[in-house]
Amino acid sequence: MTTPPKVRRYHASAAESVRPDLGGEAASSAERPFSDTHIRLSVRKKAEAPDVPPQNDDRERFMRTDPVDDGLLAHVKPPEAPAPTSEEDLDSQLEAIRAENLSERQLRIARRIAALHQIEVASDEEAVLRLRQRGIDPSHRAALGQILSSEGSRAQAKPAANTPAVMPKRPSMPAARPGTEVGPVKPDLPSREALTEEKRAAEIFRIQRDIAKRRRRRMFLLGLRLLAFVILPTALAGWYYFRVATPLYATVSQFRIQSAEGQGSSGSGLGGLLSGSQLATNTDSVAVQSYLTSRDAMLRLDADKGFRAAYQDPAIDPVKRLTPDATNEETFALYRKSVKIGYDPTEGMIDMEVIAPDPQQSQDFSLALIAYAEEQVDQMTSRLRDDQMKGAIEIYEDAEAKVLAAQRRVQELQQSLGVLDPAAEGTVVMTQISALETQLATKRLELGQLLANPQPQQSRVTALRGDITRLQEMIAETRTQLTEGDDSRSSLALISGELRIAESDLLTRQELLAGAAAQMESARIEANKQVRYLSLSVAPVSPDEATYPKAFQNTLVAFLIFSGIYLMLSLTASILREQVST
Repeated sequence: MTTPPKVRRYHASAAESVRPDLGGEAASSAERPFSDTHIRLSVRKKAEAPDVPPQNDDRERFMRTDPVDDGLLAHVKPPEAPAPTSEEDLDSQLEAIRAENLSERQLRIARRIAALHQIEVASDEEAVLRLRQRGIDPSHRAALGQILSSEGSRAQAKPAANTPAVMPKRPSMPAARPGTEVGPVKPDLPSREALTEEKRAAEIFRIQRDIAKRRRRRMFLLGLRLLAFVILPTALAGWYYFRVATPLYATVSQFRIQSAEGQGSSGSGLGGLLSGSQLATNTDSVAVQSYLTSRDAMLRLDADKGFRAAYQDPAIDPVKRLTPDATNEETFALYRKSVKIGYDPTEGMIDMEVIAPDPQQSQDFSLALIAYAEEQVDQMTSRLRDDQMKGAIEIYEDAEAKVLAAQRRVQELQQSLGVLDPAAEGTVVMTQISALETQLATKRLELGQLLANPQPQQSRVTALRGDITRLQEMIAETRTQLTEGDDSRSSLALISGELRIAESDLLTRQELLAGAAAQMESARIEANKQVRYLSLSVAPVSPDEATYPKAFQNTLVAFLIFSGIYLMLSLTASILREQVST
C-alpha cells in the first residue's frame, strides 16, 4: 500500500520557491540593534504586482490541462461567447424555448451539460439558451457523446492529485522594512527544476522499473510461501506414501442377515408385506454392524488371532506401527481404520473390508469376524425363541400334570366305591326293576282272571297274592339301591355323581392338554420364524497384491489440503492487513 505524499508542491531551488530569497532583508535585519528570533513585528504594505515574465514553451505545454486538438473533433464548433442581450430579449428567448415543450429529461441533461461547462444559469430553459449560444445542442445525441468524450479527455489530461506540480518562477517580492515583520521567520521552501521531456521519460522509466522490481519481489515472496506451505509438505507426504509406507492388504467380503419367515410365510396385512423385505432384518443388520466395530469384537479378535501383535511387527512403518505397550484405546483406533464395514439398507447387504500387513492375516481376520457376526445373530434371536417356547412348554406340562391327577382321581373313586361304571350299574338295576315290574304285572293279570271266576280257587288266589307282594318288595328293595346305601357301599346315585365329576374334570383337563399342545406347536412354529442366519454372498479371499497405500491419490489429496490451508491463511492475513490499514 503506497502512502500519498503530504507535500503536493515542492521546489528544487531557491529561485523557484514561493517566497523569494530575502537577502537584503536579512542583511538589514542583521544590522538592527534588537531583534527577537521568535517574534518579529513588521508592517507590510501591499506592493504592486510586477510583470510576470513570459514562460518558455515547454513549461507552457506541460502546464496545460485542457484537451489537445488532435483533429478528431474538427467538425465540432468551438464555443462562442454568449452575446449580450437585454432583459426583454432574454425573456422572449426563454419563452420561445418553453414553447418548444422540451421534456424534463432534456432540460435536466441541458442543466448538467451547463454545469459541466461551468455555465451559471438560473433555470433549465436558460441552460438550453446558453448552450445554444455556444453552439451546443443538448438534445442531439451525437453532440452529447462528443461533449462527454471531450470532457473525458480533459479529465484525463488533468494532473493527478498526488503528482507534484511545476511551479513557475515568481518575481522577487520587495523586502519588508526592518521592524515591520510579525511572527517567526518562515523557512525557504525548496524549489524544483524545470521538468524537461528527458527528465519526464527518465522519471517514468524509474517508476516502471520500481514497479517491476516490486512485482518481482512479490512473486519471489509468493513462491517462497508456496514452497514452505504447499510444495514442501506435499513432497514430504509423497515421499512417505511412495517410499516409507508399509504395503497393506485388504480382504473384501459381503454377507446379509436373513430370516426363516421370509422363505415361505404368507402373512396378511402390513406385517405380511414387510416380512419378506429387508426391513424385517434391518435392525439385526445394524446391530451386527455396530458389534463388529465395537471394542468387544476387537478384543475377541486380538485374543483369537493376535490383531495387536500383527501391527507391532518392526517391519511396519512408524506411523502405522503399534508400540509394545500400546493401550486398548490406541489398538481400537487402529482397529477402526483397519476394519471398514458398510451397510446398504436398500439391498440389506453388509460390506466388510479388513486390512492387515499380511494377506493371509487379512483373510483370517475376515473369517473370524464373520463367525463373530453369526454368533451375534444367534444370540439376538435365541432369547426370543427361548421365551416363546418356555411359556408354551410350561403351560403344556401343567395341563399334562392336571390330566394325570384327574385320571388318578377317577381310578381312586372306582376302587374305593367298587363301581367300574356307574352308568352300567344303573342300567343293570333299572333292568332288574323293569323285569320285576313285568312279572308283577303278569301276576296281577292272573289274579284278576282268577277273581273273575264265580268260584275262584282259593289256593291259587292266595299264591298269586303272595307273589305280587314279594315282587313289590323286591322292586322297592331294588329301587333303594339307587338312592340309598348300605354298610358295604354307598348309593349308586352318590357313586355315579362322584364318578361323573371326576370324569368331567378329566375330560376338561384333556381338552386343556390338547390346547396346550396346539399352543406349544404354534410357539415352535413362531420360534422357527424368528430364526436369523447369516448368508455369505462374497467369501473372503486373500489378495496377492497390496491394496494400500494409494500413493498418487493420497499425495493429490495432501496437495489439495495444504493448498486450501494456505489459501485460507492468506485470505485471513489480507483481510486483517486491510482492516489495520484502513
